[in-house]
Amino acid sequence: MTKSILTKIEAILNKDVRPALSDHKGNVAVSDFTDGILRIRLTGMCSSCPSASVTTEELIAEKLKSRIPEINEVILCTGVSDELISQAKAMLQNKFPK
Repeated sequence: MTKSILTKIEAILNKDVRPALSDHKGNVAVSDFTDGILRIRLTGMCSSCPSASVTTEELIAEKLKSRIPEINEVILCTGVSDELISQAKAMLQNKFPK
């Protein structure tokens, strides 16, 4: 992910997307940007919202794609992250840091 594009993405998210998500006790995190495809995760209350795909397409993708031509597609990642799986395994093995 190039730093300048990431900087532009974060600026748009901060100005035009995060305030709206914050009203619903949620947020958005950038997971990856490769070959014109931006992968994001909704966090907080937005992560389990039934309207997450609509929010992604109508709010997030629309704002970003209209201002950053390098973004061809915005994909909502909904699976469990590797980091979270590692934390869960550590907890189950009683190795979670205290």
